[in-house]
Parts: sequence; structure tokens; C-alpha cells
Amino acid sequence: MTRIQLAHTADLGPATLKKARALLGLVFGQEMTDHDWEHALGGVHVLIWDGERLVGHAAIVQRRLLHGGRALRTGYVEGVAVHPAHRREGHGAAMTAELERIVRDAYELGALGASEEGELLYAARAWQRWRGPTFALTPTGIKRTPADDGSIYVLPANTPLDLDGELTCDWRDGDVW
Repeated sequence: MTRIQLAHTADLGPATLKKARALLGLVFGQEMTDHDWEHALGGVHVLIWDGERLVGHAAIVQRRLLHGGRALRTGYVEGVAVHPAHRREGHGAAMTAELERIVRDAYELGALGASEEGELLYAARAWQRWRGPTFALTPTGIKRTPADDGSIYVLPANTPLDLDGELTCDWRDGDVW
């Protein structure tokens, strides 16, 4: 029997964090960098357990995205993964539903950078593809991030958005989106 656990990073012990990191490494291989793991820390984790085995992980952390002259308090989704042996069992949808609830209750906006496989899940829900150009607020100024165009999805939570407008993320090491 599976169960869902929600917990802040501070409330997860080292053993659970190690299991989450290992699951992300299994799912994403070499693409899952230490920076990517760091991006998933400091917020709320949604974990799916099958007994003592971690079979699903997602995290939501606070970021600031700039749009329409405003800095929007954003719940940014990171580290979404389901163990390969447990896919197509509804775990991705269950984790996403929890993330959406958190966005609606705590943020002005939800956002994420979707993989090609993940796009199917988000597009089937209320997430909307960002159609406009993307940027990052870097230490040397605002820089265009054209490689991320078309892969950013947003979930508006009472904030009007122009999906064809510019969207700028705050700076962080590694992949900025």
C-alpha cells in the first residue's frame, strides 16, 4: 500500500534525503547534477512510499519570477521523479495534485521546467506552456535563455499573466530554469 508524505527539507532525515537523491539519480542518470539536487532542497517535498521504498519524489521551492513589471512569489517545482517500476500507477498525478494545492494556497504563481516526458502530465492538467521569451537575472544582468523557451510551464494562482510576454527567473548555479 502506498502513502504520500509532505515534509519540509528540514523535517526529512539524512536517510530519506539520500533515498530521494538516489531515486532522482536512477531516473535522470548523469543529467541529475549536484546543482539540480540543491535546487530541490529548502522547500516542501512530496514523497510517495511503497512500504519502506521511496517510489516518487517532487519538491516545491520558493523563487521570484519577473513578469509584467512585478516580482512574483513563485512555487517552483523541482526533482519530479517516479521509480521506473512504478510508473503509470498515478503517482505523478498524485504528486502534481499536492504541488498544485500548495501553489494555490501559498504562491502567486507555480512554474517548472518540463522534460519532454513530463510535458504530457502538465499539459493534461491546468499547467500552461509559457509561449514568450525567457530570461535569467544573472550577476552580470538580465540574459536571454532561448534554450528554455517552450519548456517552461506555469500555473496561475490569482495572478494575471501574458503567456506571450517576457518571463525572467532569479539567479542560481547550474540550470537557471
